[in-house]
Amino acid sequence: MDSLTVVVPSRSRPHTVAQLADAFRDTCTERTWLLFAVDEDDPTFDAYVESAGALLSTGFHVALHHQTSGTMVSALNGAARLLLESSAVVTPDAIGFMGDDHRPRTKGWDRAYLDALTALPGIVYGNDLLQGANLPTQCAIATDVVRALGHMAPAELTHLYVDNYWRDLGAAAGMLSYLPDVVVEHLHPMAGKAEWDDGHRRVNQHSLYEQDRQAYAAYWARNRDRDVLAVRQARTGVAHG
Repeated sequence: MDSLTVVVPSRSRPHTVAQLADAFRDTCTERTWLLFAVDEDDPTFDAYVESAGALLSTGFHVALHHQTSGTMVSALNGAARLLLESSAVVTPDAIGFMGDDHRPRTKGWDRAYLDALTALPGIVYGNDLLQGANLPTQCAIATDVVRALGHMAPAELTHLYVDNYWRDLGAAAGMLSYLPDVVVEHLHPMAGKAEWDDGHRRVNQHSLYEQDRQAYAAYWARNRDRDVLAVRQARTGVAHG
């Protein structure tokens, strides 16, 4: 595998475009693309456009995908569909996810992810210095696996439990790789690495946890066998294609 595009759903944090671009410049060794997914009704939408445009004019591999309005998961899935279906973009070998509060720290992390997915096509994640091996709070997924599933994460979710889904699916299908020495740091308030802004408070409400917990439990009970079969078949196709 040679190409990776990382989708970053974001809202009201346009400053993170430049911050993530700096982190990518410092650590990427491949032509890895950074694709921000934002809502058109975001009051800071124009700032995202301006920041991404300024970076693109310098030759940095950045793009912006927008939806009318929605959730983090709908933004992530919409950007993935763009990568899979649009004739205007080149489909990468792997599609990644990071939050706008993740920062890659290990030089060559993108090559390490691609090598891991070459050896075991499926899902790969690094050490976020918060959850570690417990949860893939950021990851990359082989594109053929995303295509087979029809999503990056279940549409029934809004923001939370996507990492539980990737962990459980990868473990059940035997296609999960964890790279403990590859650091993609999660600058989360729970780790004392960021302030509790409006965005963090909004998506960490108990009611949202409970809503997504129940939605994930119902989805997994209903679709576990289907999703595991889909990714196993996709993995076989990737491995021998």
